[in-house]
Amino acid sequence: MKLSKGAGLALLGIVLVVIDQVIKVLVKTNMSLGEQIPLIGEWCRLCFVENEGMAFGLSFGNGFGKLLLSLFRIALSGFLIWWIHSLLRKGKAPTGVLVGLTLITAGAIGNIIDCLFYGLIWDYAPFMFGKVVDMFYFPIIRDGAKVIFFSPVFNFADSCVTVGAFYLLLFQWKFFSGPEKKQDVAE
Repeated sequence: MKLSKGAGLALLGIVLVVIDQVIKVLVKTNMSLGEQIPLIGEWCRLCFVENEGMAFGLSFGNGFGKLLLSLFRIALSGFLIWWIHSLLRKGKAPTGVLVGLTLITAGAIGNIIDCLFYGLIWDYAPFMFGKVVDMFYFPIIRDGAKVIFFSPVFNFADSCVTVGAFYLLLFQWKFFSGPEKKQDVAE
């Protein structure tokens, strides 16, 4: 049985969100906050941290900022789902564009789940005020001196957003640069 392109993209998105959530739940239920586990030597570690949900653990506006961030993510994910569906219906977008947008959407949804439900599930915050679970950390150690390659701790969902965005910028930019493509975005 062959899946349609839309069903394949939906399946990809669901699989990515499930992978993200399984990793986060395993980290949250098996590690203590701040605990680190070396994966590949000392330069690749699991490091359990939680953040308010912005990139690099930034926050703004306390509770109001958190609410705005959650609402923005939900609106953006809804727009991306609509846009992917629209591009599929028109049949004008290359598969690579659709996959890149699906990666970004799946990553956003993975982090939305944390914000919406983790506070309720682990009984520390109301609906929409949960914290995002992060765990991947890549400090590089050389000759006893610590050299930081990438200091932020991030999660699988963040990786999906980053890979999807870089893929679109590096390999699918032509789709977004032509005048006929700008019209597709605006429709």
